[in-house]
Amino acid sequence: MSNETVTYSLEAVLTRIEGKIDNLQKDVNQKFDKIDERLNKLEVGQAKLTEKVEGIDNRLKSVEGTQKNQVWTLIPHHPLILIGMVGSIIKFNPLLTSARHP
Repeated sequence: MSNETVTYSLEAVLTRIEGKIDNLQKDVNQKFDKIDERLNKLEVGQAKLTEKVEGIDNRLKSVEGTQKNQVWTLIPHHPLILIGMVGSIIKFNPLLTSARHP
């Protein structure tokens, strides 16, 4: 192994260090730009999802309201439907009809 002394000018060493720092700074800036783009895409996607969820929520509220109205409409008619069904069974059942008319 030889002990050779290599001398560089301070200016050359500082220029190399400065170049490496500049390259690292460019890399960091590019990575931040990519992260910023991805974050923007996520924010846009989140806004779209929020919009869709709100739309689904509004549609669900509408369906729930419609169903409640339908149920409340059927409740007063429920006894009438049962009476009509029983009447039809009695009227059209041959066993019951023949028993009434000997």
